[in-house]
Amino acid sequence: MSLKEVMNMDYIKLSNNLEVPQLGFGVFQIAPEDTKEAVKKAIEVGYRHFDTAQAYFNETQVGEAIEESGIDREEFFITTKVWHSSHGYEETKKACEESLNKLKTDYIDLYLIHQNIGDIFATWRALEDLYDEGKVKAIGVCNFTPSRFTNLSLHSKIKPMVNQIEINPFYQQDSQEKFYEKYDAVIESWGPLAEGKNNIFSNPILKEIGEKYDKTVAQVILRWILQRGIIVFPKSVKKERMIENFNIFDFELSSEDMEKIKELETGNPIANIDDPMFIEAISKYGV
Repeated sequence: MSLKEVMNMDYIKLSNNLEVPQLGFGVFQIAPEDTKEAVKKAIEVGYRHFDTAQAYFNETQVGEAIEESGIDREEFFITTKVWHSSHGYEETKKACEESLNKLKTDYIDLYLIHQNIGDIFATWRALEDLYDEGKVKAIGVCNFTPSRFTNLSLHSKIKPMVNQIEINPFYQQDSQEKFYEKYDAVIESWGPLAEGKNNIFSNPILKEIGEKYDKTVAQVILRWILQRGIIVFPKSVKKERMIENFNIFDFELSSEDMEKIKELETGNPIANIDDPMFIEAISKYGV
């Protein structure tokens, strides 16, 4: 029996035919001292796709938890990201080696440019070479607008295979699927539960839909994202919540319910990545 059959997990193929578990586990904002235990719990629940980053300062703990699980490395899908303070060709190659060491692995499944700041093209050339060398199995970006994604795609040897962007019921970006389909790229969602903002867990529309399927608001949101063909990373340090977020493959939202969720769009992101003030602020944050 294959891992897919055992875990009852949906997978998405990237442009190079690499298969990615559609449900992952994110470790953003989990303190390093809590990360190892959280990842161990997630592995026990069944998660095999983990999303970390150089700037999260918890790659070491993710690597330790995976190593100590006793499960073959090949059964995991590990994503990490290079921060802008390591942008540039040689700097990115060095950052990747550091991430490999921290994660206790000889390859990274998916390596992403974390922010569209600084010397993007030299950084992307490094990612292309890391891909050719087999040190990373797939490459992509985070937080790129469609125009910036287009610019990079048109001037690169290898087009980005992934863009990880904010997607949640309040900021749906519902035109993005068709855009990235044009470039044979896959969307990943960060902030799928809107970081709990705007009373999302008590939203009457989401609660009503959840009652229909005997599911929680979080499960409805995650299912909505999966049905859009998007990879998603919920996060929690509580095992019961990890289990809840994992149990989203035994129901399907109707087209009517998918439409109801569209009513929640506000157009207001958690982070406006195209705002000059946002760019100025994160440019000051190094690692």
